Amino acid sequence: MPKAPPPAAVRPLRIGVHGSPHQARQIVAAAGYEDERVSYVPYDVREPFRLLRAGQLDVMLVKFGLREPDIATGSPVVLDGRAVLVRTGHPLAGHESVSVEDLTAYDAFRCPGDFPAYVWDQVVPPRTPRGAPIRRIHPMGSVADMAAILGGSDAVHLSFRSLEAVVPPGIRVVPVPDLPPAPVSLARLRDTPPPPELAAFLAAAERSAAR
Repeated sequence: MPKAPPPAAVRPLRIGVHGSPHQARQIVAAAGYEDERVSYVPYDVREPFRLLRAGQLDVMLVKFGLREPDIATGSPVVLDGRAVLVRTGHPLAGHESVSVEDLTAYDAFRCPGDFPAYVWDQVVPPRTPRGAPIRRIHPMGSVADMAAILGGSDAVHLSFRSLEAVVPPGIRVVPVPDLPPAPVSLARLRDTPPPPELAAFLAAAERSAAR
C-alpha cells in the first residue's frame, strides 16, 4: 500500500506591524502562541491597509477605532501608553514625563499618505485638551525617516510607549501621562470569513486581554 503523503505544513499567520514586532510578540505570547506559528510583516504607515486588502496579511495591529467599511476589528487586546519622541539633546528629553500641552512649542508630524485622518487626529490631535494648536508640519514616513527629522531638529512626534523597542540611538521616548493610552486591536478583512486557525488566534488574543 502506498504511503500517505505527509500533512501539508501549516502556513504561519501573517500579522501586520508598523515599526517593530515587539508589541505583536507580546500579544502572541499572551494568547499562548509560539513565535514560530506567526510571521510578522511590516507595513508602510503611508499605505496602512494595502497589504491586508491585497491578501498579503491575515490580520494587522491597529490603534484606536477604525471606520473602514471593509475592515473589521475586535475588542482591544492591549493598551499602549502615550509618549513623545524627541532627540536626546531636545529641551524635553531630560524630563521623566511631559504634558501634551508642552508639545505646542514644537513642530510635529502631519498625517501620512493614505493613513485615515480620523485616526491620525487621535494619534497627533490638531489641538491639545486646553485648545492650543499642535503644529503638524513634518512628513511622516518610516521610523528611520522620522528619526532623521527628529535627530536634526527640535521636532516632536506624539506617539506611543511601545516605540521604545524600536527607536534608534539618539532618540528618547518620554511618557505623556495626561493623554489616555491607545487601545490596540486586531483587524482583518470584513467580508472574508477567517479560516479556523485565524479565528482561533483572534479568540485567544481577546480572551487573554479579558483575564
